[in-house]
Amino acid sequence: MLDRRRALRFLAGGAITTTGVMFMPAGSAIASVRQQGKKRLAMVIDLSRCNGCKACVVSCGMENGTKPDEHRTQVIQTSAEIGDKQFAFNLPIMCNNCEDPSCVSVCPTGATFKREEDGIVVVDSTLCIGCNYCIQACPYGGVRFTNSTTGTVDKCNFCIQRTSRGLLPACVETCTGGARVFGDINDVNSEISKLLSQSNPMVLQASKQTSPNVFYIGLTQEESNTAFSIHYPQLWQR
Repeated sequence: MLDRRRALRFLAGGAITTTGVMFMPAGSAIASVRQQGKKRLAMVIDLSRCNGCKACVVSCGMENGTKPDEHRTQVIQTSAEIGDKQFAFNLPIMCNNCEDPSCVSVCPTGATFKREEDGIVVVDSTLCIGCNYCIQACPYGGVRFTNSTTGTVDKCNFCIQRTSRGLLPACVETCTGGARVFGDINDVNSEISKLLSQSNPMVLQASKQTSPNVFYIGLTQEESNTAFSIHYPQLWQR
């Protein structure tokens, strides 16, 4: 049985990669977004409520028509021993739809852009030429992939075909543990806004300074600075 640090090493593909020491919660990023006063759709993932069922992965694939080995979201899983107890550690990951995305400025055709109305970062497949510059620029390796059907870059866009109609993303709708919460963080009456105010959320790799719009409750500082990838082999699965 692995302790939590060794489990992290396996999750990160054999080596814990900490990119700069910038341990900080997401509070400053949230405050920056709120100062803008714009609608900003975001997701909070409470790791204590994720049971690793992967209903989110299945529903995402069905909603967005991706093939079984192509994922817009994934749950990285391993087991860990903390104290004298054994735990399953589940870490859902996806595109962070960053407030300051590094993928947008490198796109030569404008296919990747950030929507003014809600802050979601999208890829227009009719404009994407498959140069993969956005994949290379993204500091979160593995959250984008080349869709084998369209030949263009694909990634999580919070199911804009659903959220534009006031529906929840498929992964949130089907989350059996209620771990995923989605909404406008600038709406003080929204569940996500209240949750962010009551907890101490973290983001992945804050040192990259891209201000992710996916927040985690229950993530440690070491975990927040570890580079994870959807594409790392799953070493443990329920």
